[in-house]
Amino acid sequence: MTALAKLSSLEQAYSQARENFEQIVGYLDSKEASGMTHSELERELEKKGRELMRKLLQEHLNNRGPGQCDPPVEGADGVVRSRMRLQQRELETVFGTVSVERAGYGQQGVESLHPLDAELNLPDERYSLELRRRVAEEAAKSSFDETLESISKNTGGHDPKRQVEELVMRAAQDFDAFYQRRQALAGDGQGAGSILAVSVDGKGVTMRPHDLREQTRKAAAARVHKMGTRLSKGEKKNAKRMATVAAVYTIAPFVRTPEELIGDSSFPRPGPPRPRPEQKRVWASLEKTPEEVIKELLQEARYRDPNDEKSWVALVDGNKGQLRILKRLSKKNGLDLTIIVDLIHVIEYLWDAARVFFPDPGAQLENWVRYRLLEILRGKAGLMAGGMRRSATLRGLSAKAREPVDVCARYLSNHSAYLLYDRYLAKGLPVATGVIEGACRHLVKDRMAVTGARWSLNGAEAVLRLRALRSSRDFDEYWIFHEAREHERNHQALYASGIVPSTSAPLSTVKRDNLKVIK
Repeated sequence: MTALAKLSSLEQAYSQARENFEQIVGYLDSKEASGMTHSELERELEKKGRELMRKLLQEHLNNRGPGQCDPPVEGADGVVRSRMRLQQRELETVFGTVSVERAGYGQQGVESLHPLDAELNLPDERYSLELRRRVAEEAAKSSFDETLESISKNTGGHDPKRQVEELVMRAAQDFDAFYQRRQALAGDGQGAGSILAVSVDGKGVTMRPHDLREQTRKAAAARVHKMGTRLSKGEKKNAKRMATVAAVYTIAPFVRTPEELIGDSSFPRPGPPRPRPEQKRVWASLEKTPEEVIKELLQEARYRDPNDEKSWVALVDGNKGQLRILKRLSKKNGLDLTIIVDLIHVIEYLWDAARVFFPDPGAQLENWVRYRLLEILRGKAGLMAGGMRRSATLRGLSAKAREPVDVCARYLSNHSAYLLYDRYLAKGLPVATGVIEGACRHLVKDRMAVTGARWSLNGAEAVLRLRALRSSRDFDEYWIFHEAREHERNHQALYASGIVPSTSAPLSTVKRDNLKVIK
């Protein structure tokens, strides 16, 4: 074929797209376009360009051929499909709706197989994987209604709200498999900080009644409120399910003294700035129990430090259930895990206790907190607990008036084994749960606490997974894995030995007379 003939063939192959392109060029030179502002031109050109892309994609699919195979096609069910006919399906893409005509191989009583679907890695449903990706990214950031609006405004795809929710759940289905199979972090941590930190916390999400945990659902059914229009003090709606939030990261040691930590000007801090967390991964689950999430947390940490070369630290807020699980699992797995109760929680308890003695703001209030905080940082938490109890007794405070003091003292006494801050600071270990607190806020609260939202368990879990992937900067890598898994599920699994037969020539070289086209 001569070069001129090849060019002529190419022009014919994409004739509709070329015609559309010329129309766009003509429009830009028109009087109407000349009277537009730059913003109006951008919007109109984007809309017309999207239609041009749709036509290019459609003509490419037309020219690609139906995916004919030479030998008969055998399915995973062992049935050889010898009958071939053309079948057509519609696909919703980021450019708009296109149709795909492909060869279907069938036999009476069995599902047809379409090798071209496998070659293109088409999903089972109407919506393309790229459109699913756009939906997943938007839904991770904003509400389903806003996602629907954004997709309609910024792509040529059209998704009903119900389909948006289903696409989000499908998009997140390979989350666990992705992290279970990703072993790269086992070697990546060698150049990172020598401290391996894990942290866990909980955050409530308002759920639909049937998706509450059984105990919460029973409490909600049995609740009797004093008022009909609002809750009284101390009453709870029992409408939330607790999400377990987890974080793992590495960090370099940062040795400090207690005085330096609280910012004492007489102890200036020389040297390099405070190190930042590295290789941070955060995630949350409503579906799994706290123990299941903590198991995953320790497994992720093990991937990062397979040879026990780092110092392991667990940062928690003092939750008894989390402490029990961490202690039991670390013992079971032979981990040398230092459990540290968050300093910020200790400080909040101190402030509550201080206001019992000094109700008004001022230097006395600040000095009371500062002195006791400094002593706690020096490893004297138990001594401070006893001292504040004695002070309350000497002042003759009633049980109700001294309650914040007793609560603080009890917290310090019960967690004294995890408040050895003098040792932690000397080793350069972190002593605050800022990473996990931030994760609770941006991973869970900022998206799940949308006004009026009542979540289904499956929908909430999917959104949390997608937000975790984005927060951990793993989304792009995950999506490659997800598309590969989709190919395995939707295509390879349908064929004998998991081998999809290769397709051959375009339909122009195939006798069409014996093929039945099904629309």
